[in-house]
Amino acid sequence: MAFTDIGIDMGTTDIVIWHRGKGVIIHEPSIVAYDKERDKIVAFGEEARQLADRNQGSVVAIRPFKAGGISDYQVTEKMLRYYIQAAIGRHMIRKPYISLCIPSGVTAVERRAVEEATYQAGARDVVIVEETVAAAIGAGIDITKPVGNLVVDIGGGTTDIAVISLGSPVIRTSLKSAGAEMNEQITRAIRRDHNLFMNQAQVEDIKIRVGTAFKRPRMETMQVSGRNVLTGLTKTVTVTSEEIREAIQDSTSRIADAVHGVLEKTPPELAADITTRGIVLTGGGALLDGLTELLEERTGINTMVAENPSECVAVGCGLYCELMDSLGRMEY
Repeated sequence: MAFTDIGIDMGTTDIVIWHRGKGVIIHEPSIVAYDKERDKIVAFGEEARQLADRNQGSVVAIRPFKAGGISDYQVTEKMLRYYIQAAIGRHMIRKPYISLCIPSGVTAVERRAVEEATYQAGARDVVIVEETVAAAIGAGIDITKPVGNLVVDIGGGTTDIAVISLGSPVIRTSLKSAGAEMNEQITRAIRRDHNLFMNQAQVEDIKIRVGTAFKRPRMETMQVSGRNVLTGLTKTVTVTSEEIREAIQDSTSRIADAVHGVLEKTPPELAADITTRGIVLTGGGALLDGLTELLEERTGINTMVAENPSECVAVGCGLYCELMDSLGRMEY
């Protein structure tokens, strides 16, 4: 395979596409809008999200990936075809070389199906890339060296943790504690404590603005409005950063425990490298306030968030083949 033309991160929450020479050109929600009355898909990505929000009748939002796996293969294939065509344009002279990352919970059968769908969508050749390897490359880590690097990629459906050396994972694990689970925990807590129903966009906003994984010296507050589940009327309440920390504590603790567990299984020479080099967080979930402090408290190792963490996987997909070529691991 020649060097990649397009790198695609097919995430549970977002689809991100990198184009050689242009960088990240698409970053949209992994959503399709489906019209039940007409029995057809009518929009993809951000347009689909807005359309589904405005139409409370026949148009519904579908997420083809759920909990790190594929929930609807046919929709996945159509979404993949749409975005590949959007990335390559209508007048590309030759078919593109594509590197692709898919959720870690995808089965071998689903993996082959996505690969075939990518060919059907117009790819000349396809490489499926390990998610944590792509994340490490996109974070600027030189994975070709014989040293240990610990990457924690926190996406929407899964958190993937791996120690990477010489271009491949040495120790790795994956868990379902990630962005979507945290959103569910926040939704349940607000409903339980305030009798308030909120949509996912509101919950995500709460997580971003006052969510935290580590107790803050000063408690932050935020006013939110939603539908009272008892009366059906609009209600406004104040939520605090401490409420949200407690709501998502199960998820953040499981992530911290999993990182600690990976470190315990890491060979001593690679563990020494990680102690020196630190832990790198990628994925949209890496932006959660207090997560670096929580992991540093749990492991005693300096922890940092990669630049543009939600785009690391797509960028790493795009650069993967040339790095593997330098290691002599790509077959042509």
